[in-house]
Amino acid sequence: MKANFSSSSFARAMAPPHTKVAIIGSGPAAHTAAIYLSRAELKPVLYEGMLAGGTAAGGQLTTTTDVENYPGFPQGIGGPELMDQMRAQSERFGTEIITETISRVDLKSRPFRLWREYEDAESDEPAHTADAVIIATGANARRLHLPGEAEYWQNGVSACAVCDGAVPIFRQKPLVVIGGGDSAAEEAMFLTKYGSHVTVLVRRDKLRASKAMAKRLLANPKVTVKFNTVAVEIQGENKPRGLMTHLKVKNVVTNAEEVMDANGLFYAVGHDPATALFKGQVDRDEDGYIVTKPGTSYTSLPGVFAAGDVQDKRYRQAITSAGSGCIAALEAEKYLAELEDDGELELEKDKQVKKGDLQNGTNVPEYRSNPLL
Repeated sequence: MKANFSSSSFARAMAPPHTKVAIIGSGPAAHTAAIYLSRAELKPVLYEGMLAGGTAAGGQLTTTTDVENYPGFPQGIGGPELMDQMRAQSERFGTEIITETISRVDLKSRPFRLWREYEDAESDEPAHTADAVIIATGANARRLHLPGEAEYWQNGVSACAVCDGAVPIFRQKPLVVIGGGDSAAEEAMFLTKYGSHVTVLVRRDKLRASKAMAKRLLANPKVTVKFNTVAVEIQGENKPRGLMTHLKVKNVVTNAEEVMDANGLFYAVGHDPATALFKGQVDRDEDGYIVTKPGTSYTSLPGVFAAGDVQDKRYRQAITSAGSGCIAALEAEKYLAELEDDGELELEKDKQVKKGDLQNGTNVPEYRSNPLL
């Protein structure tokens, strides 16, 4: 009698593919980690997501038109183009990139287990298992979804003053910052270097910023703080790639509205780290960011590392994300090497490097003899 196995039931009956290191994410942190790990011959698997969290693979940089502060590009580079180049470099060294979103993880069992969104049912075997996991899922800047926001995003509207403030369209122009905390105050004062004047809109009747920061902000002659005020509508040129020119605002006490001259609008209303997937499995702070040991990528779970904006609520720059991805890769490689030395994993033993191999230019796994690790 012939057995009747469907392809899906047969796939579930098979053991899931296993990798030494799985990376979840698609931004600078994820790809930098992938580049270092693949060059160390660890053959990482990177799940870049399919519009994970509503953001295209490549992360926040895919929403940025021009990146002018990333080293190596004196003329600047488009955000999507920069991420395309990082992705190509990851693939060049052997990273397996999977355009699927990880929707469920089990970090309490060993090896770690990962399931895909839509593809894997609750009862299915995981899509992948891994000895180590690097979390690089990033954080999304909060938007206000004002009328006109979509039309003028990156044509006057931004969520990062440090990233975009020096762009020519903002120089010697009236600029607006929305927010009342320390980040809003810092961004407003940063923008005074470039704009003709900066107006800060605060919904309440006082700033949430620290006393010292609030005092500095209110004393700055190039800053005006409008309390009890919210933005209502972003206005600008009615043409393709048109620029923002005005902002309609409203006083929440009197309901009076006015239209301000404004060539730039910067949101400073916080970020949402993409960490819901890991809730209850690794330690997070009160804002949802993954807690790491200072100066490292170590999380509360051995073998699980975090890099980029998912654990960085202060700097949130492409270059700092890339640097933390490098740290996570080096620490993951060290972790796996120690497990191998302890005999806890049945990993293929690295061949002994001979003097002749070095002279002949044979590829050698990196970092094995790094005294810093």
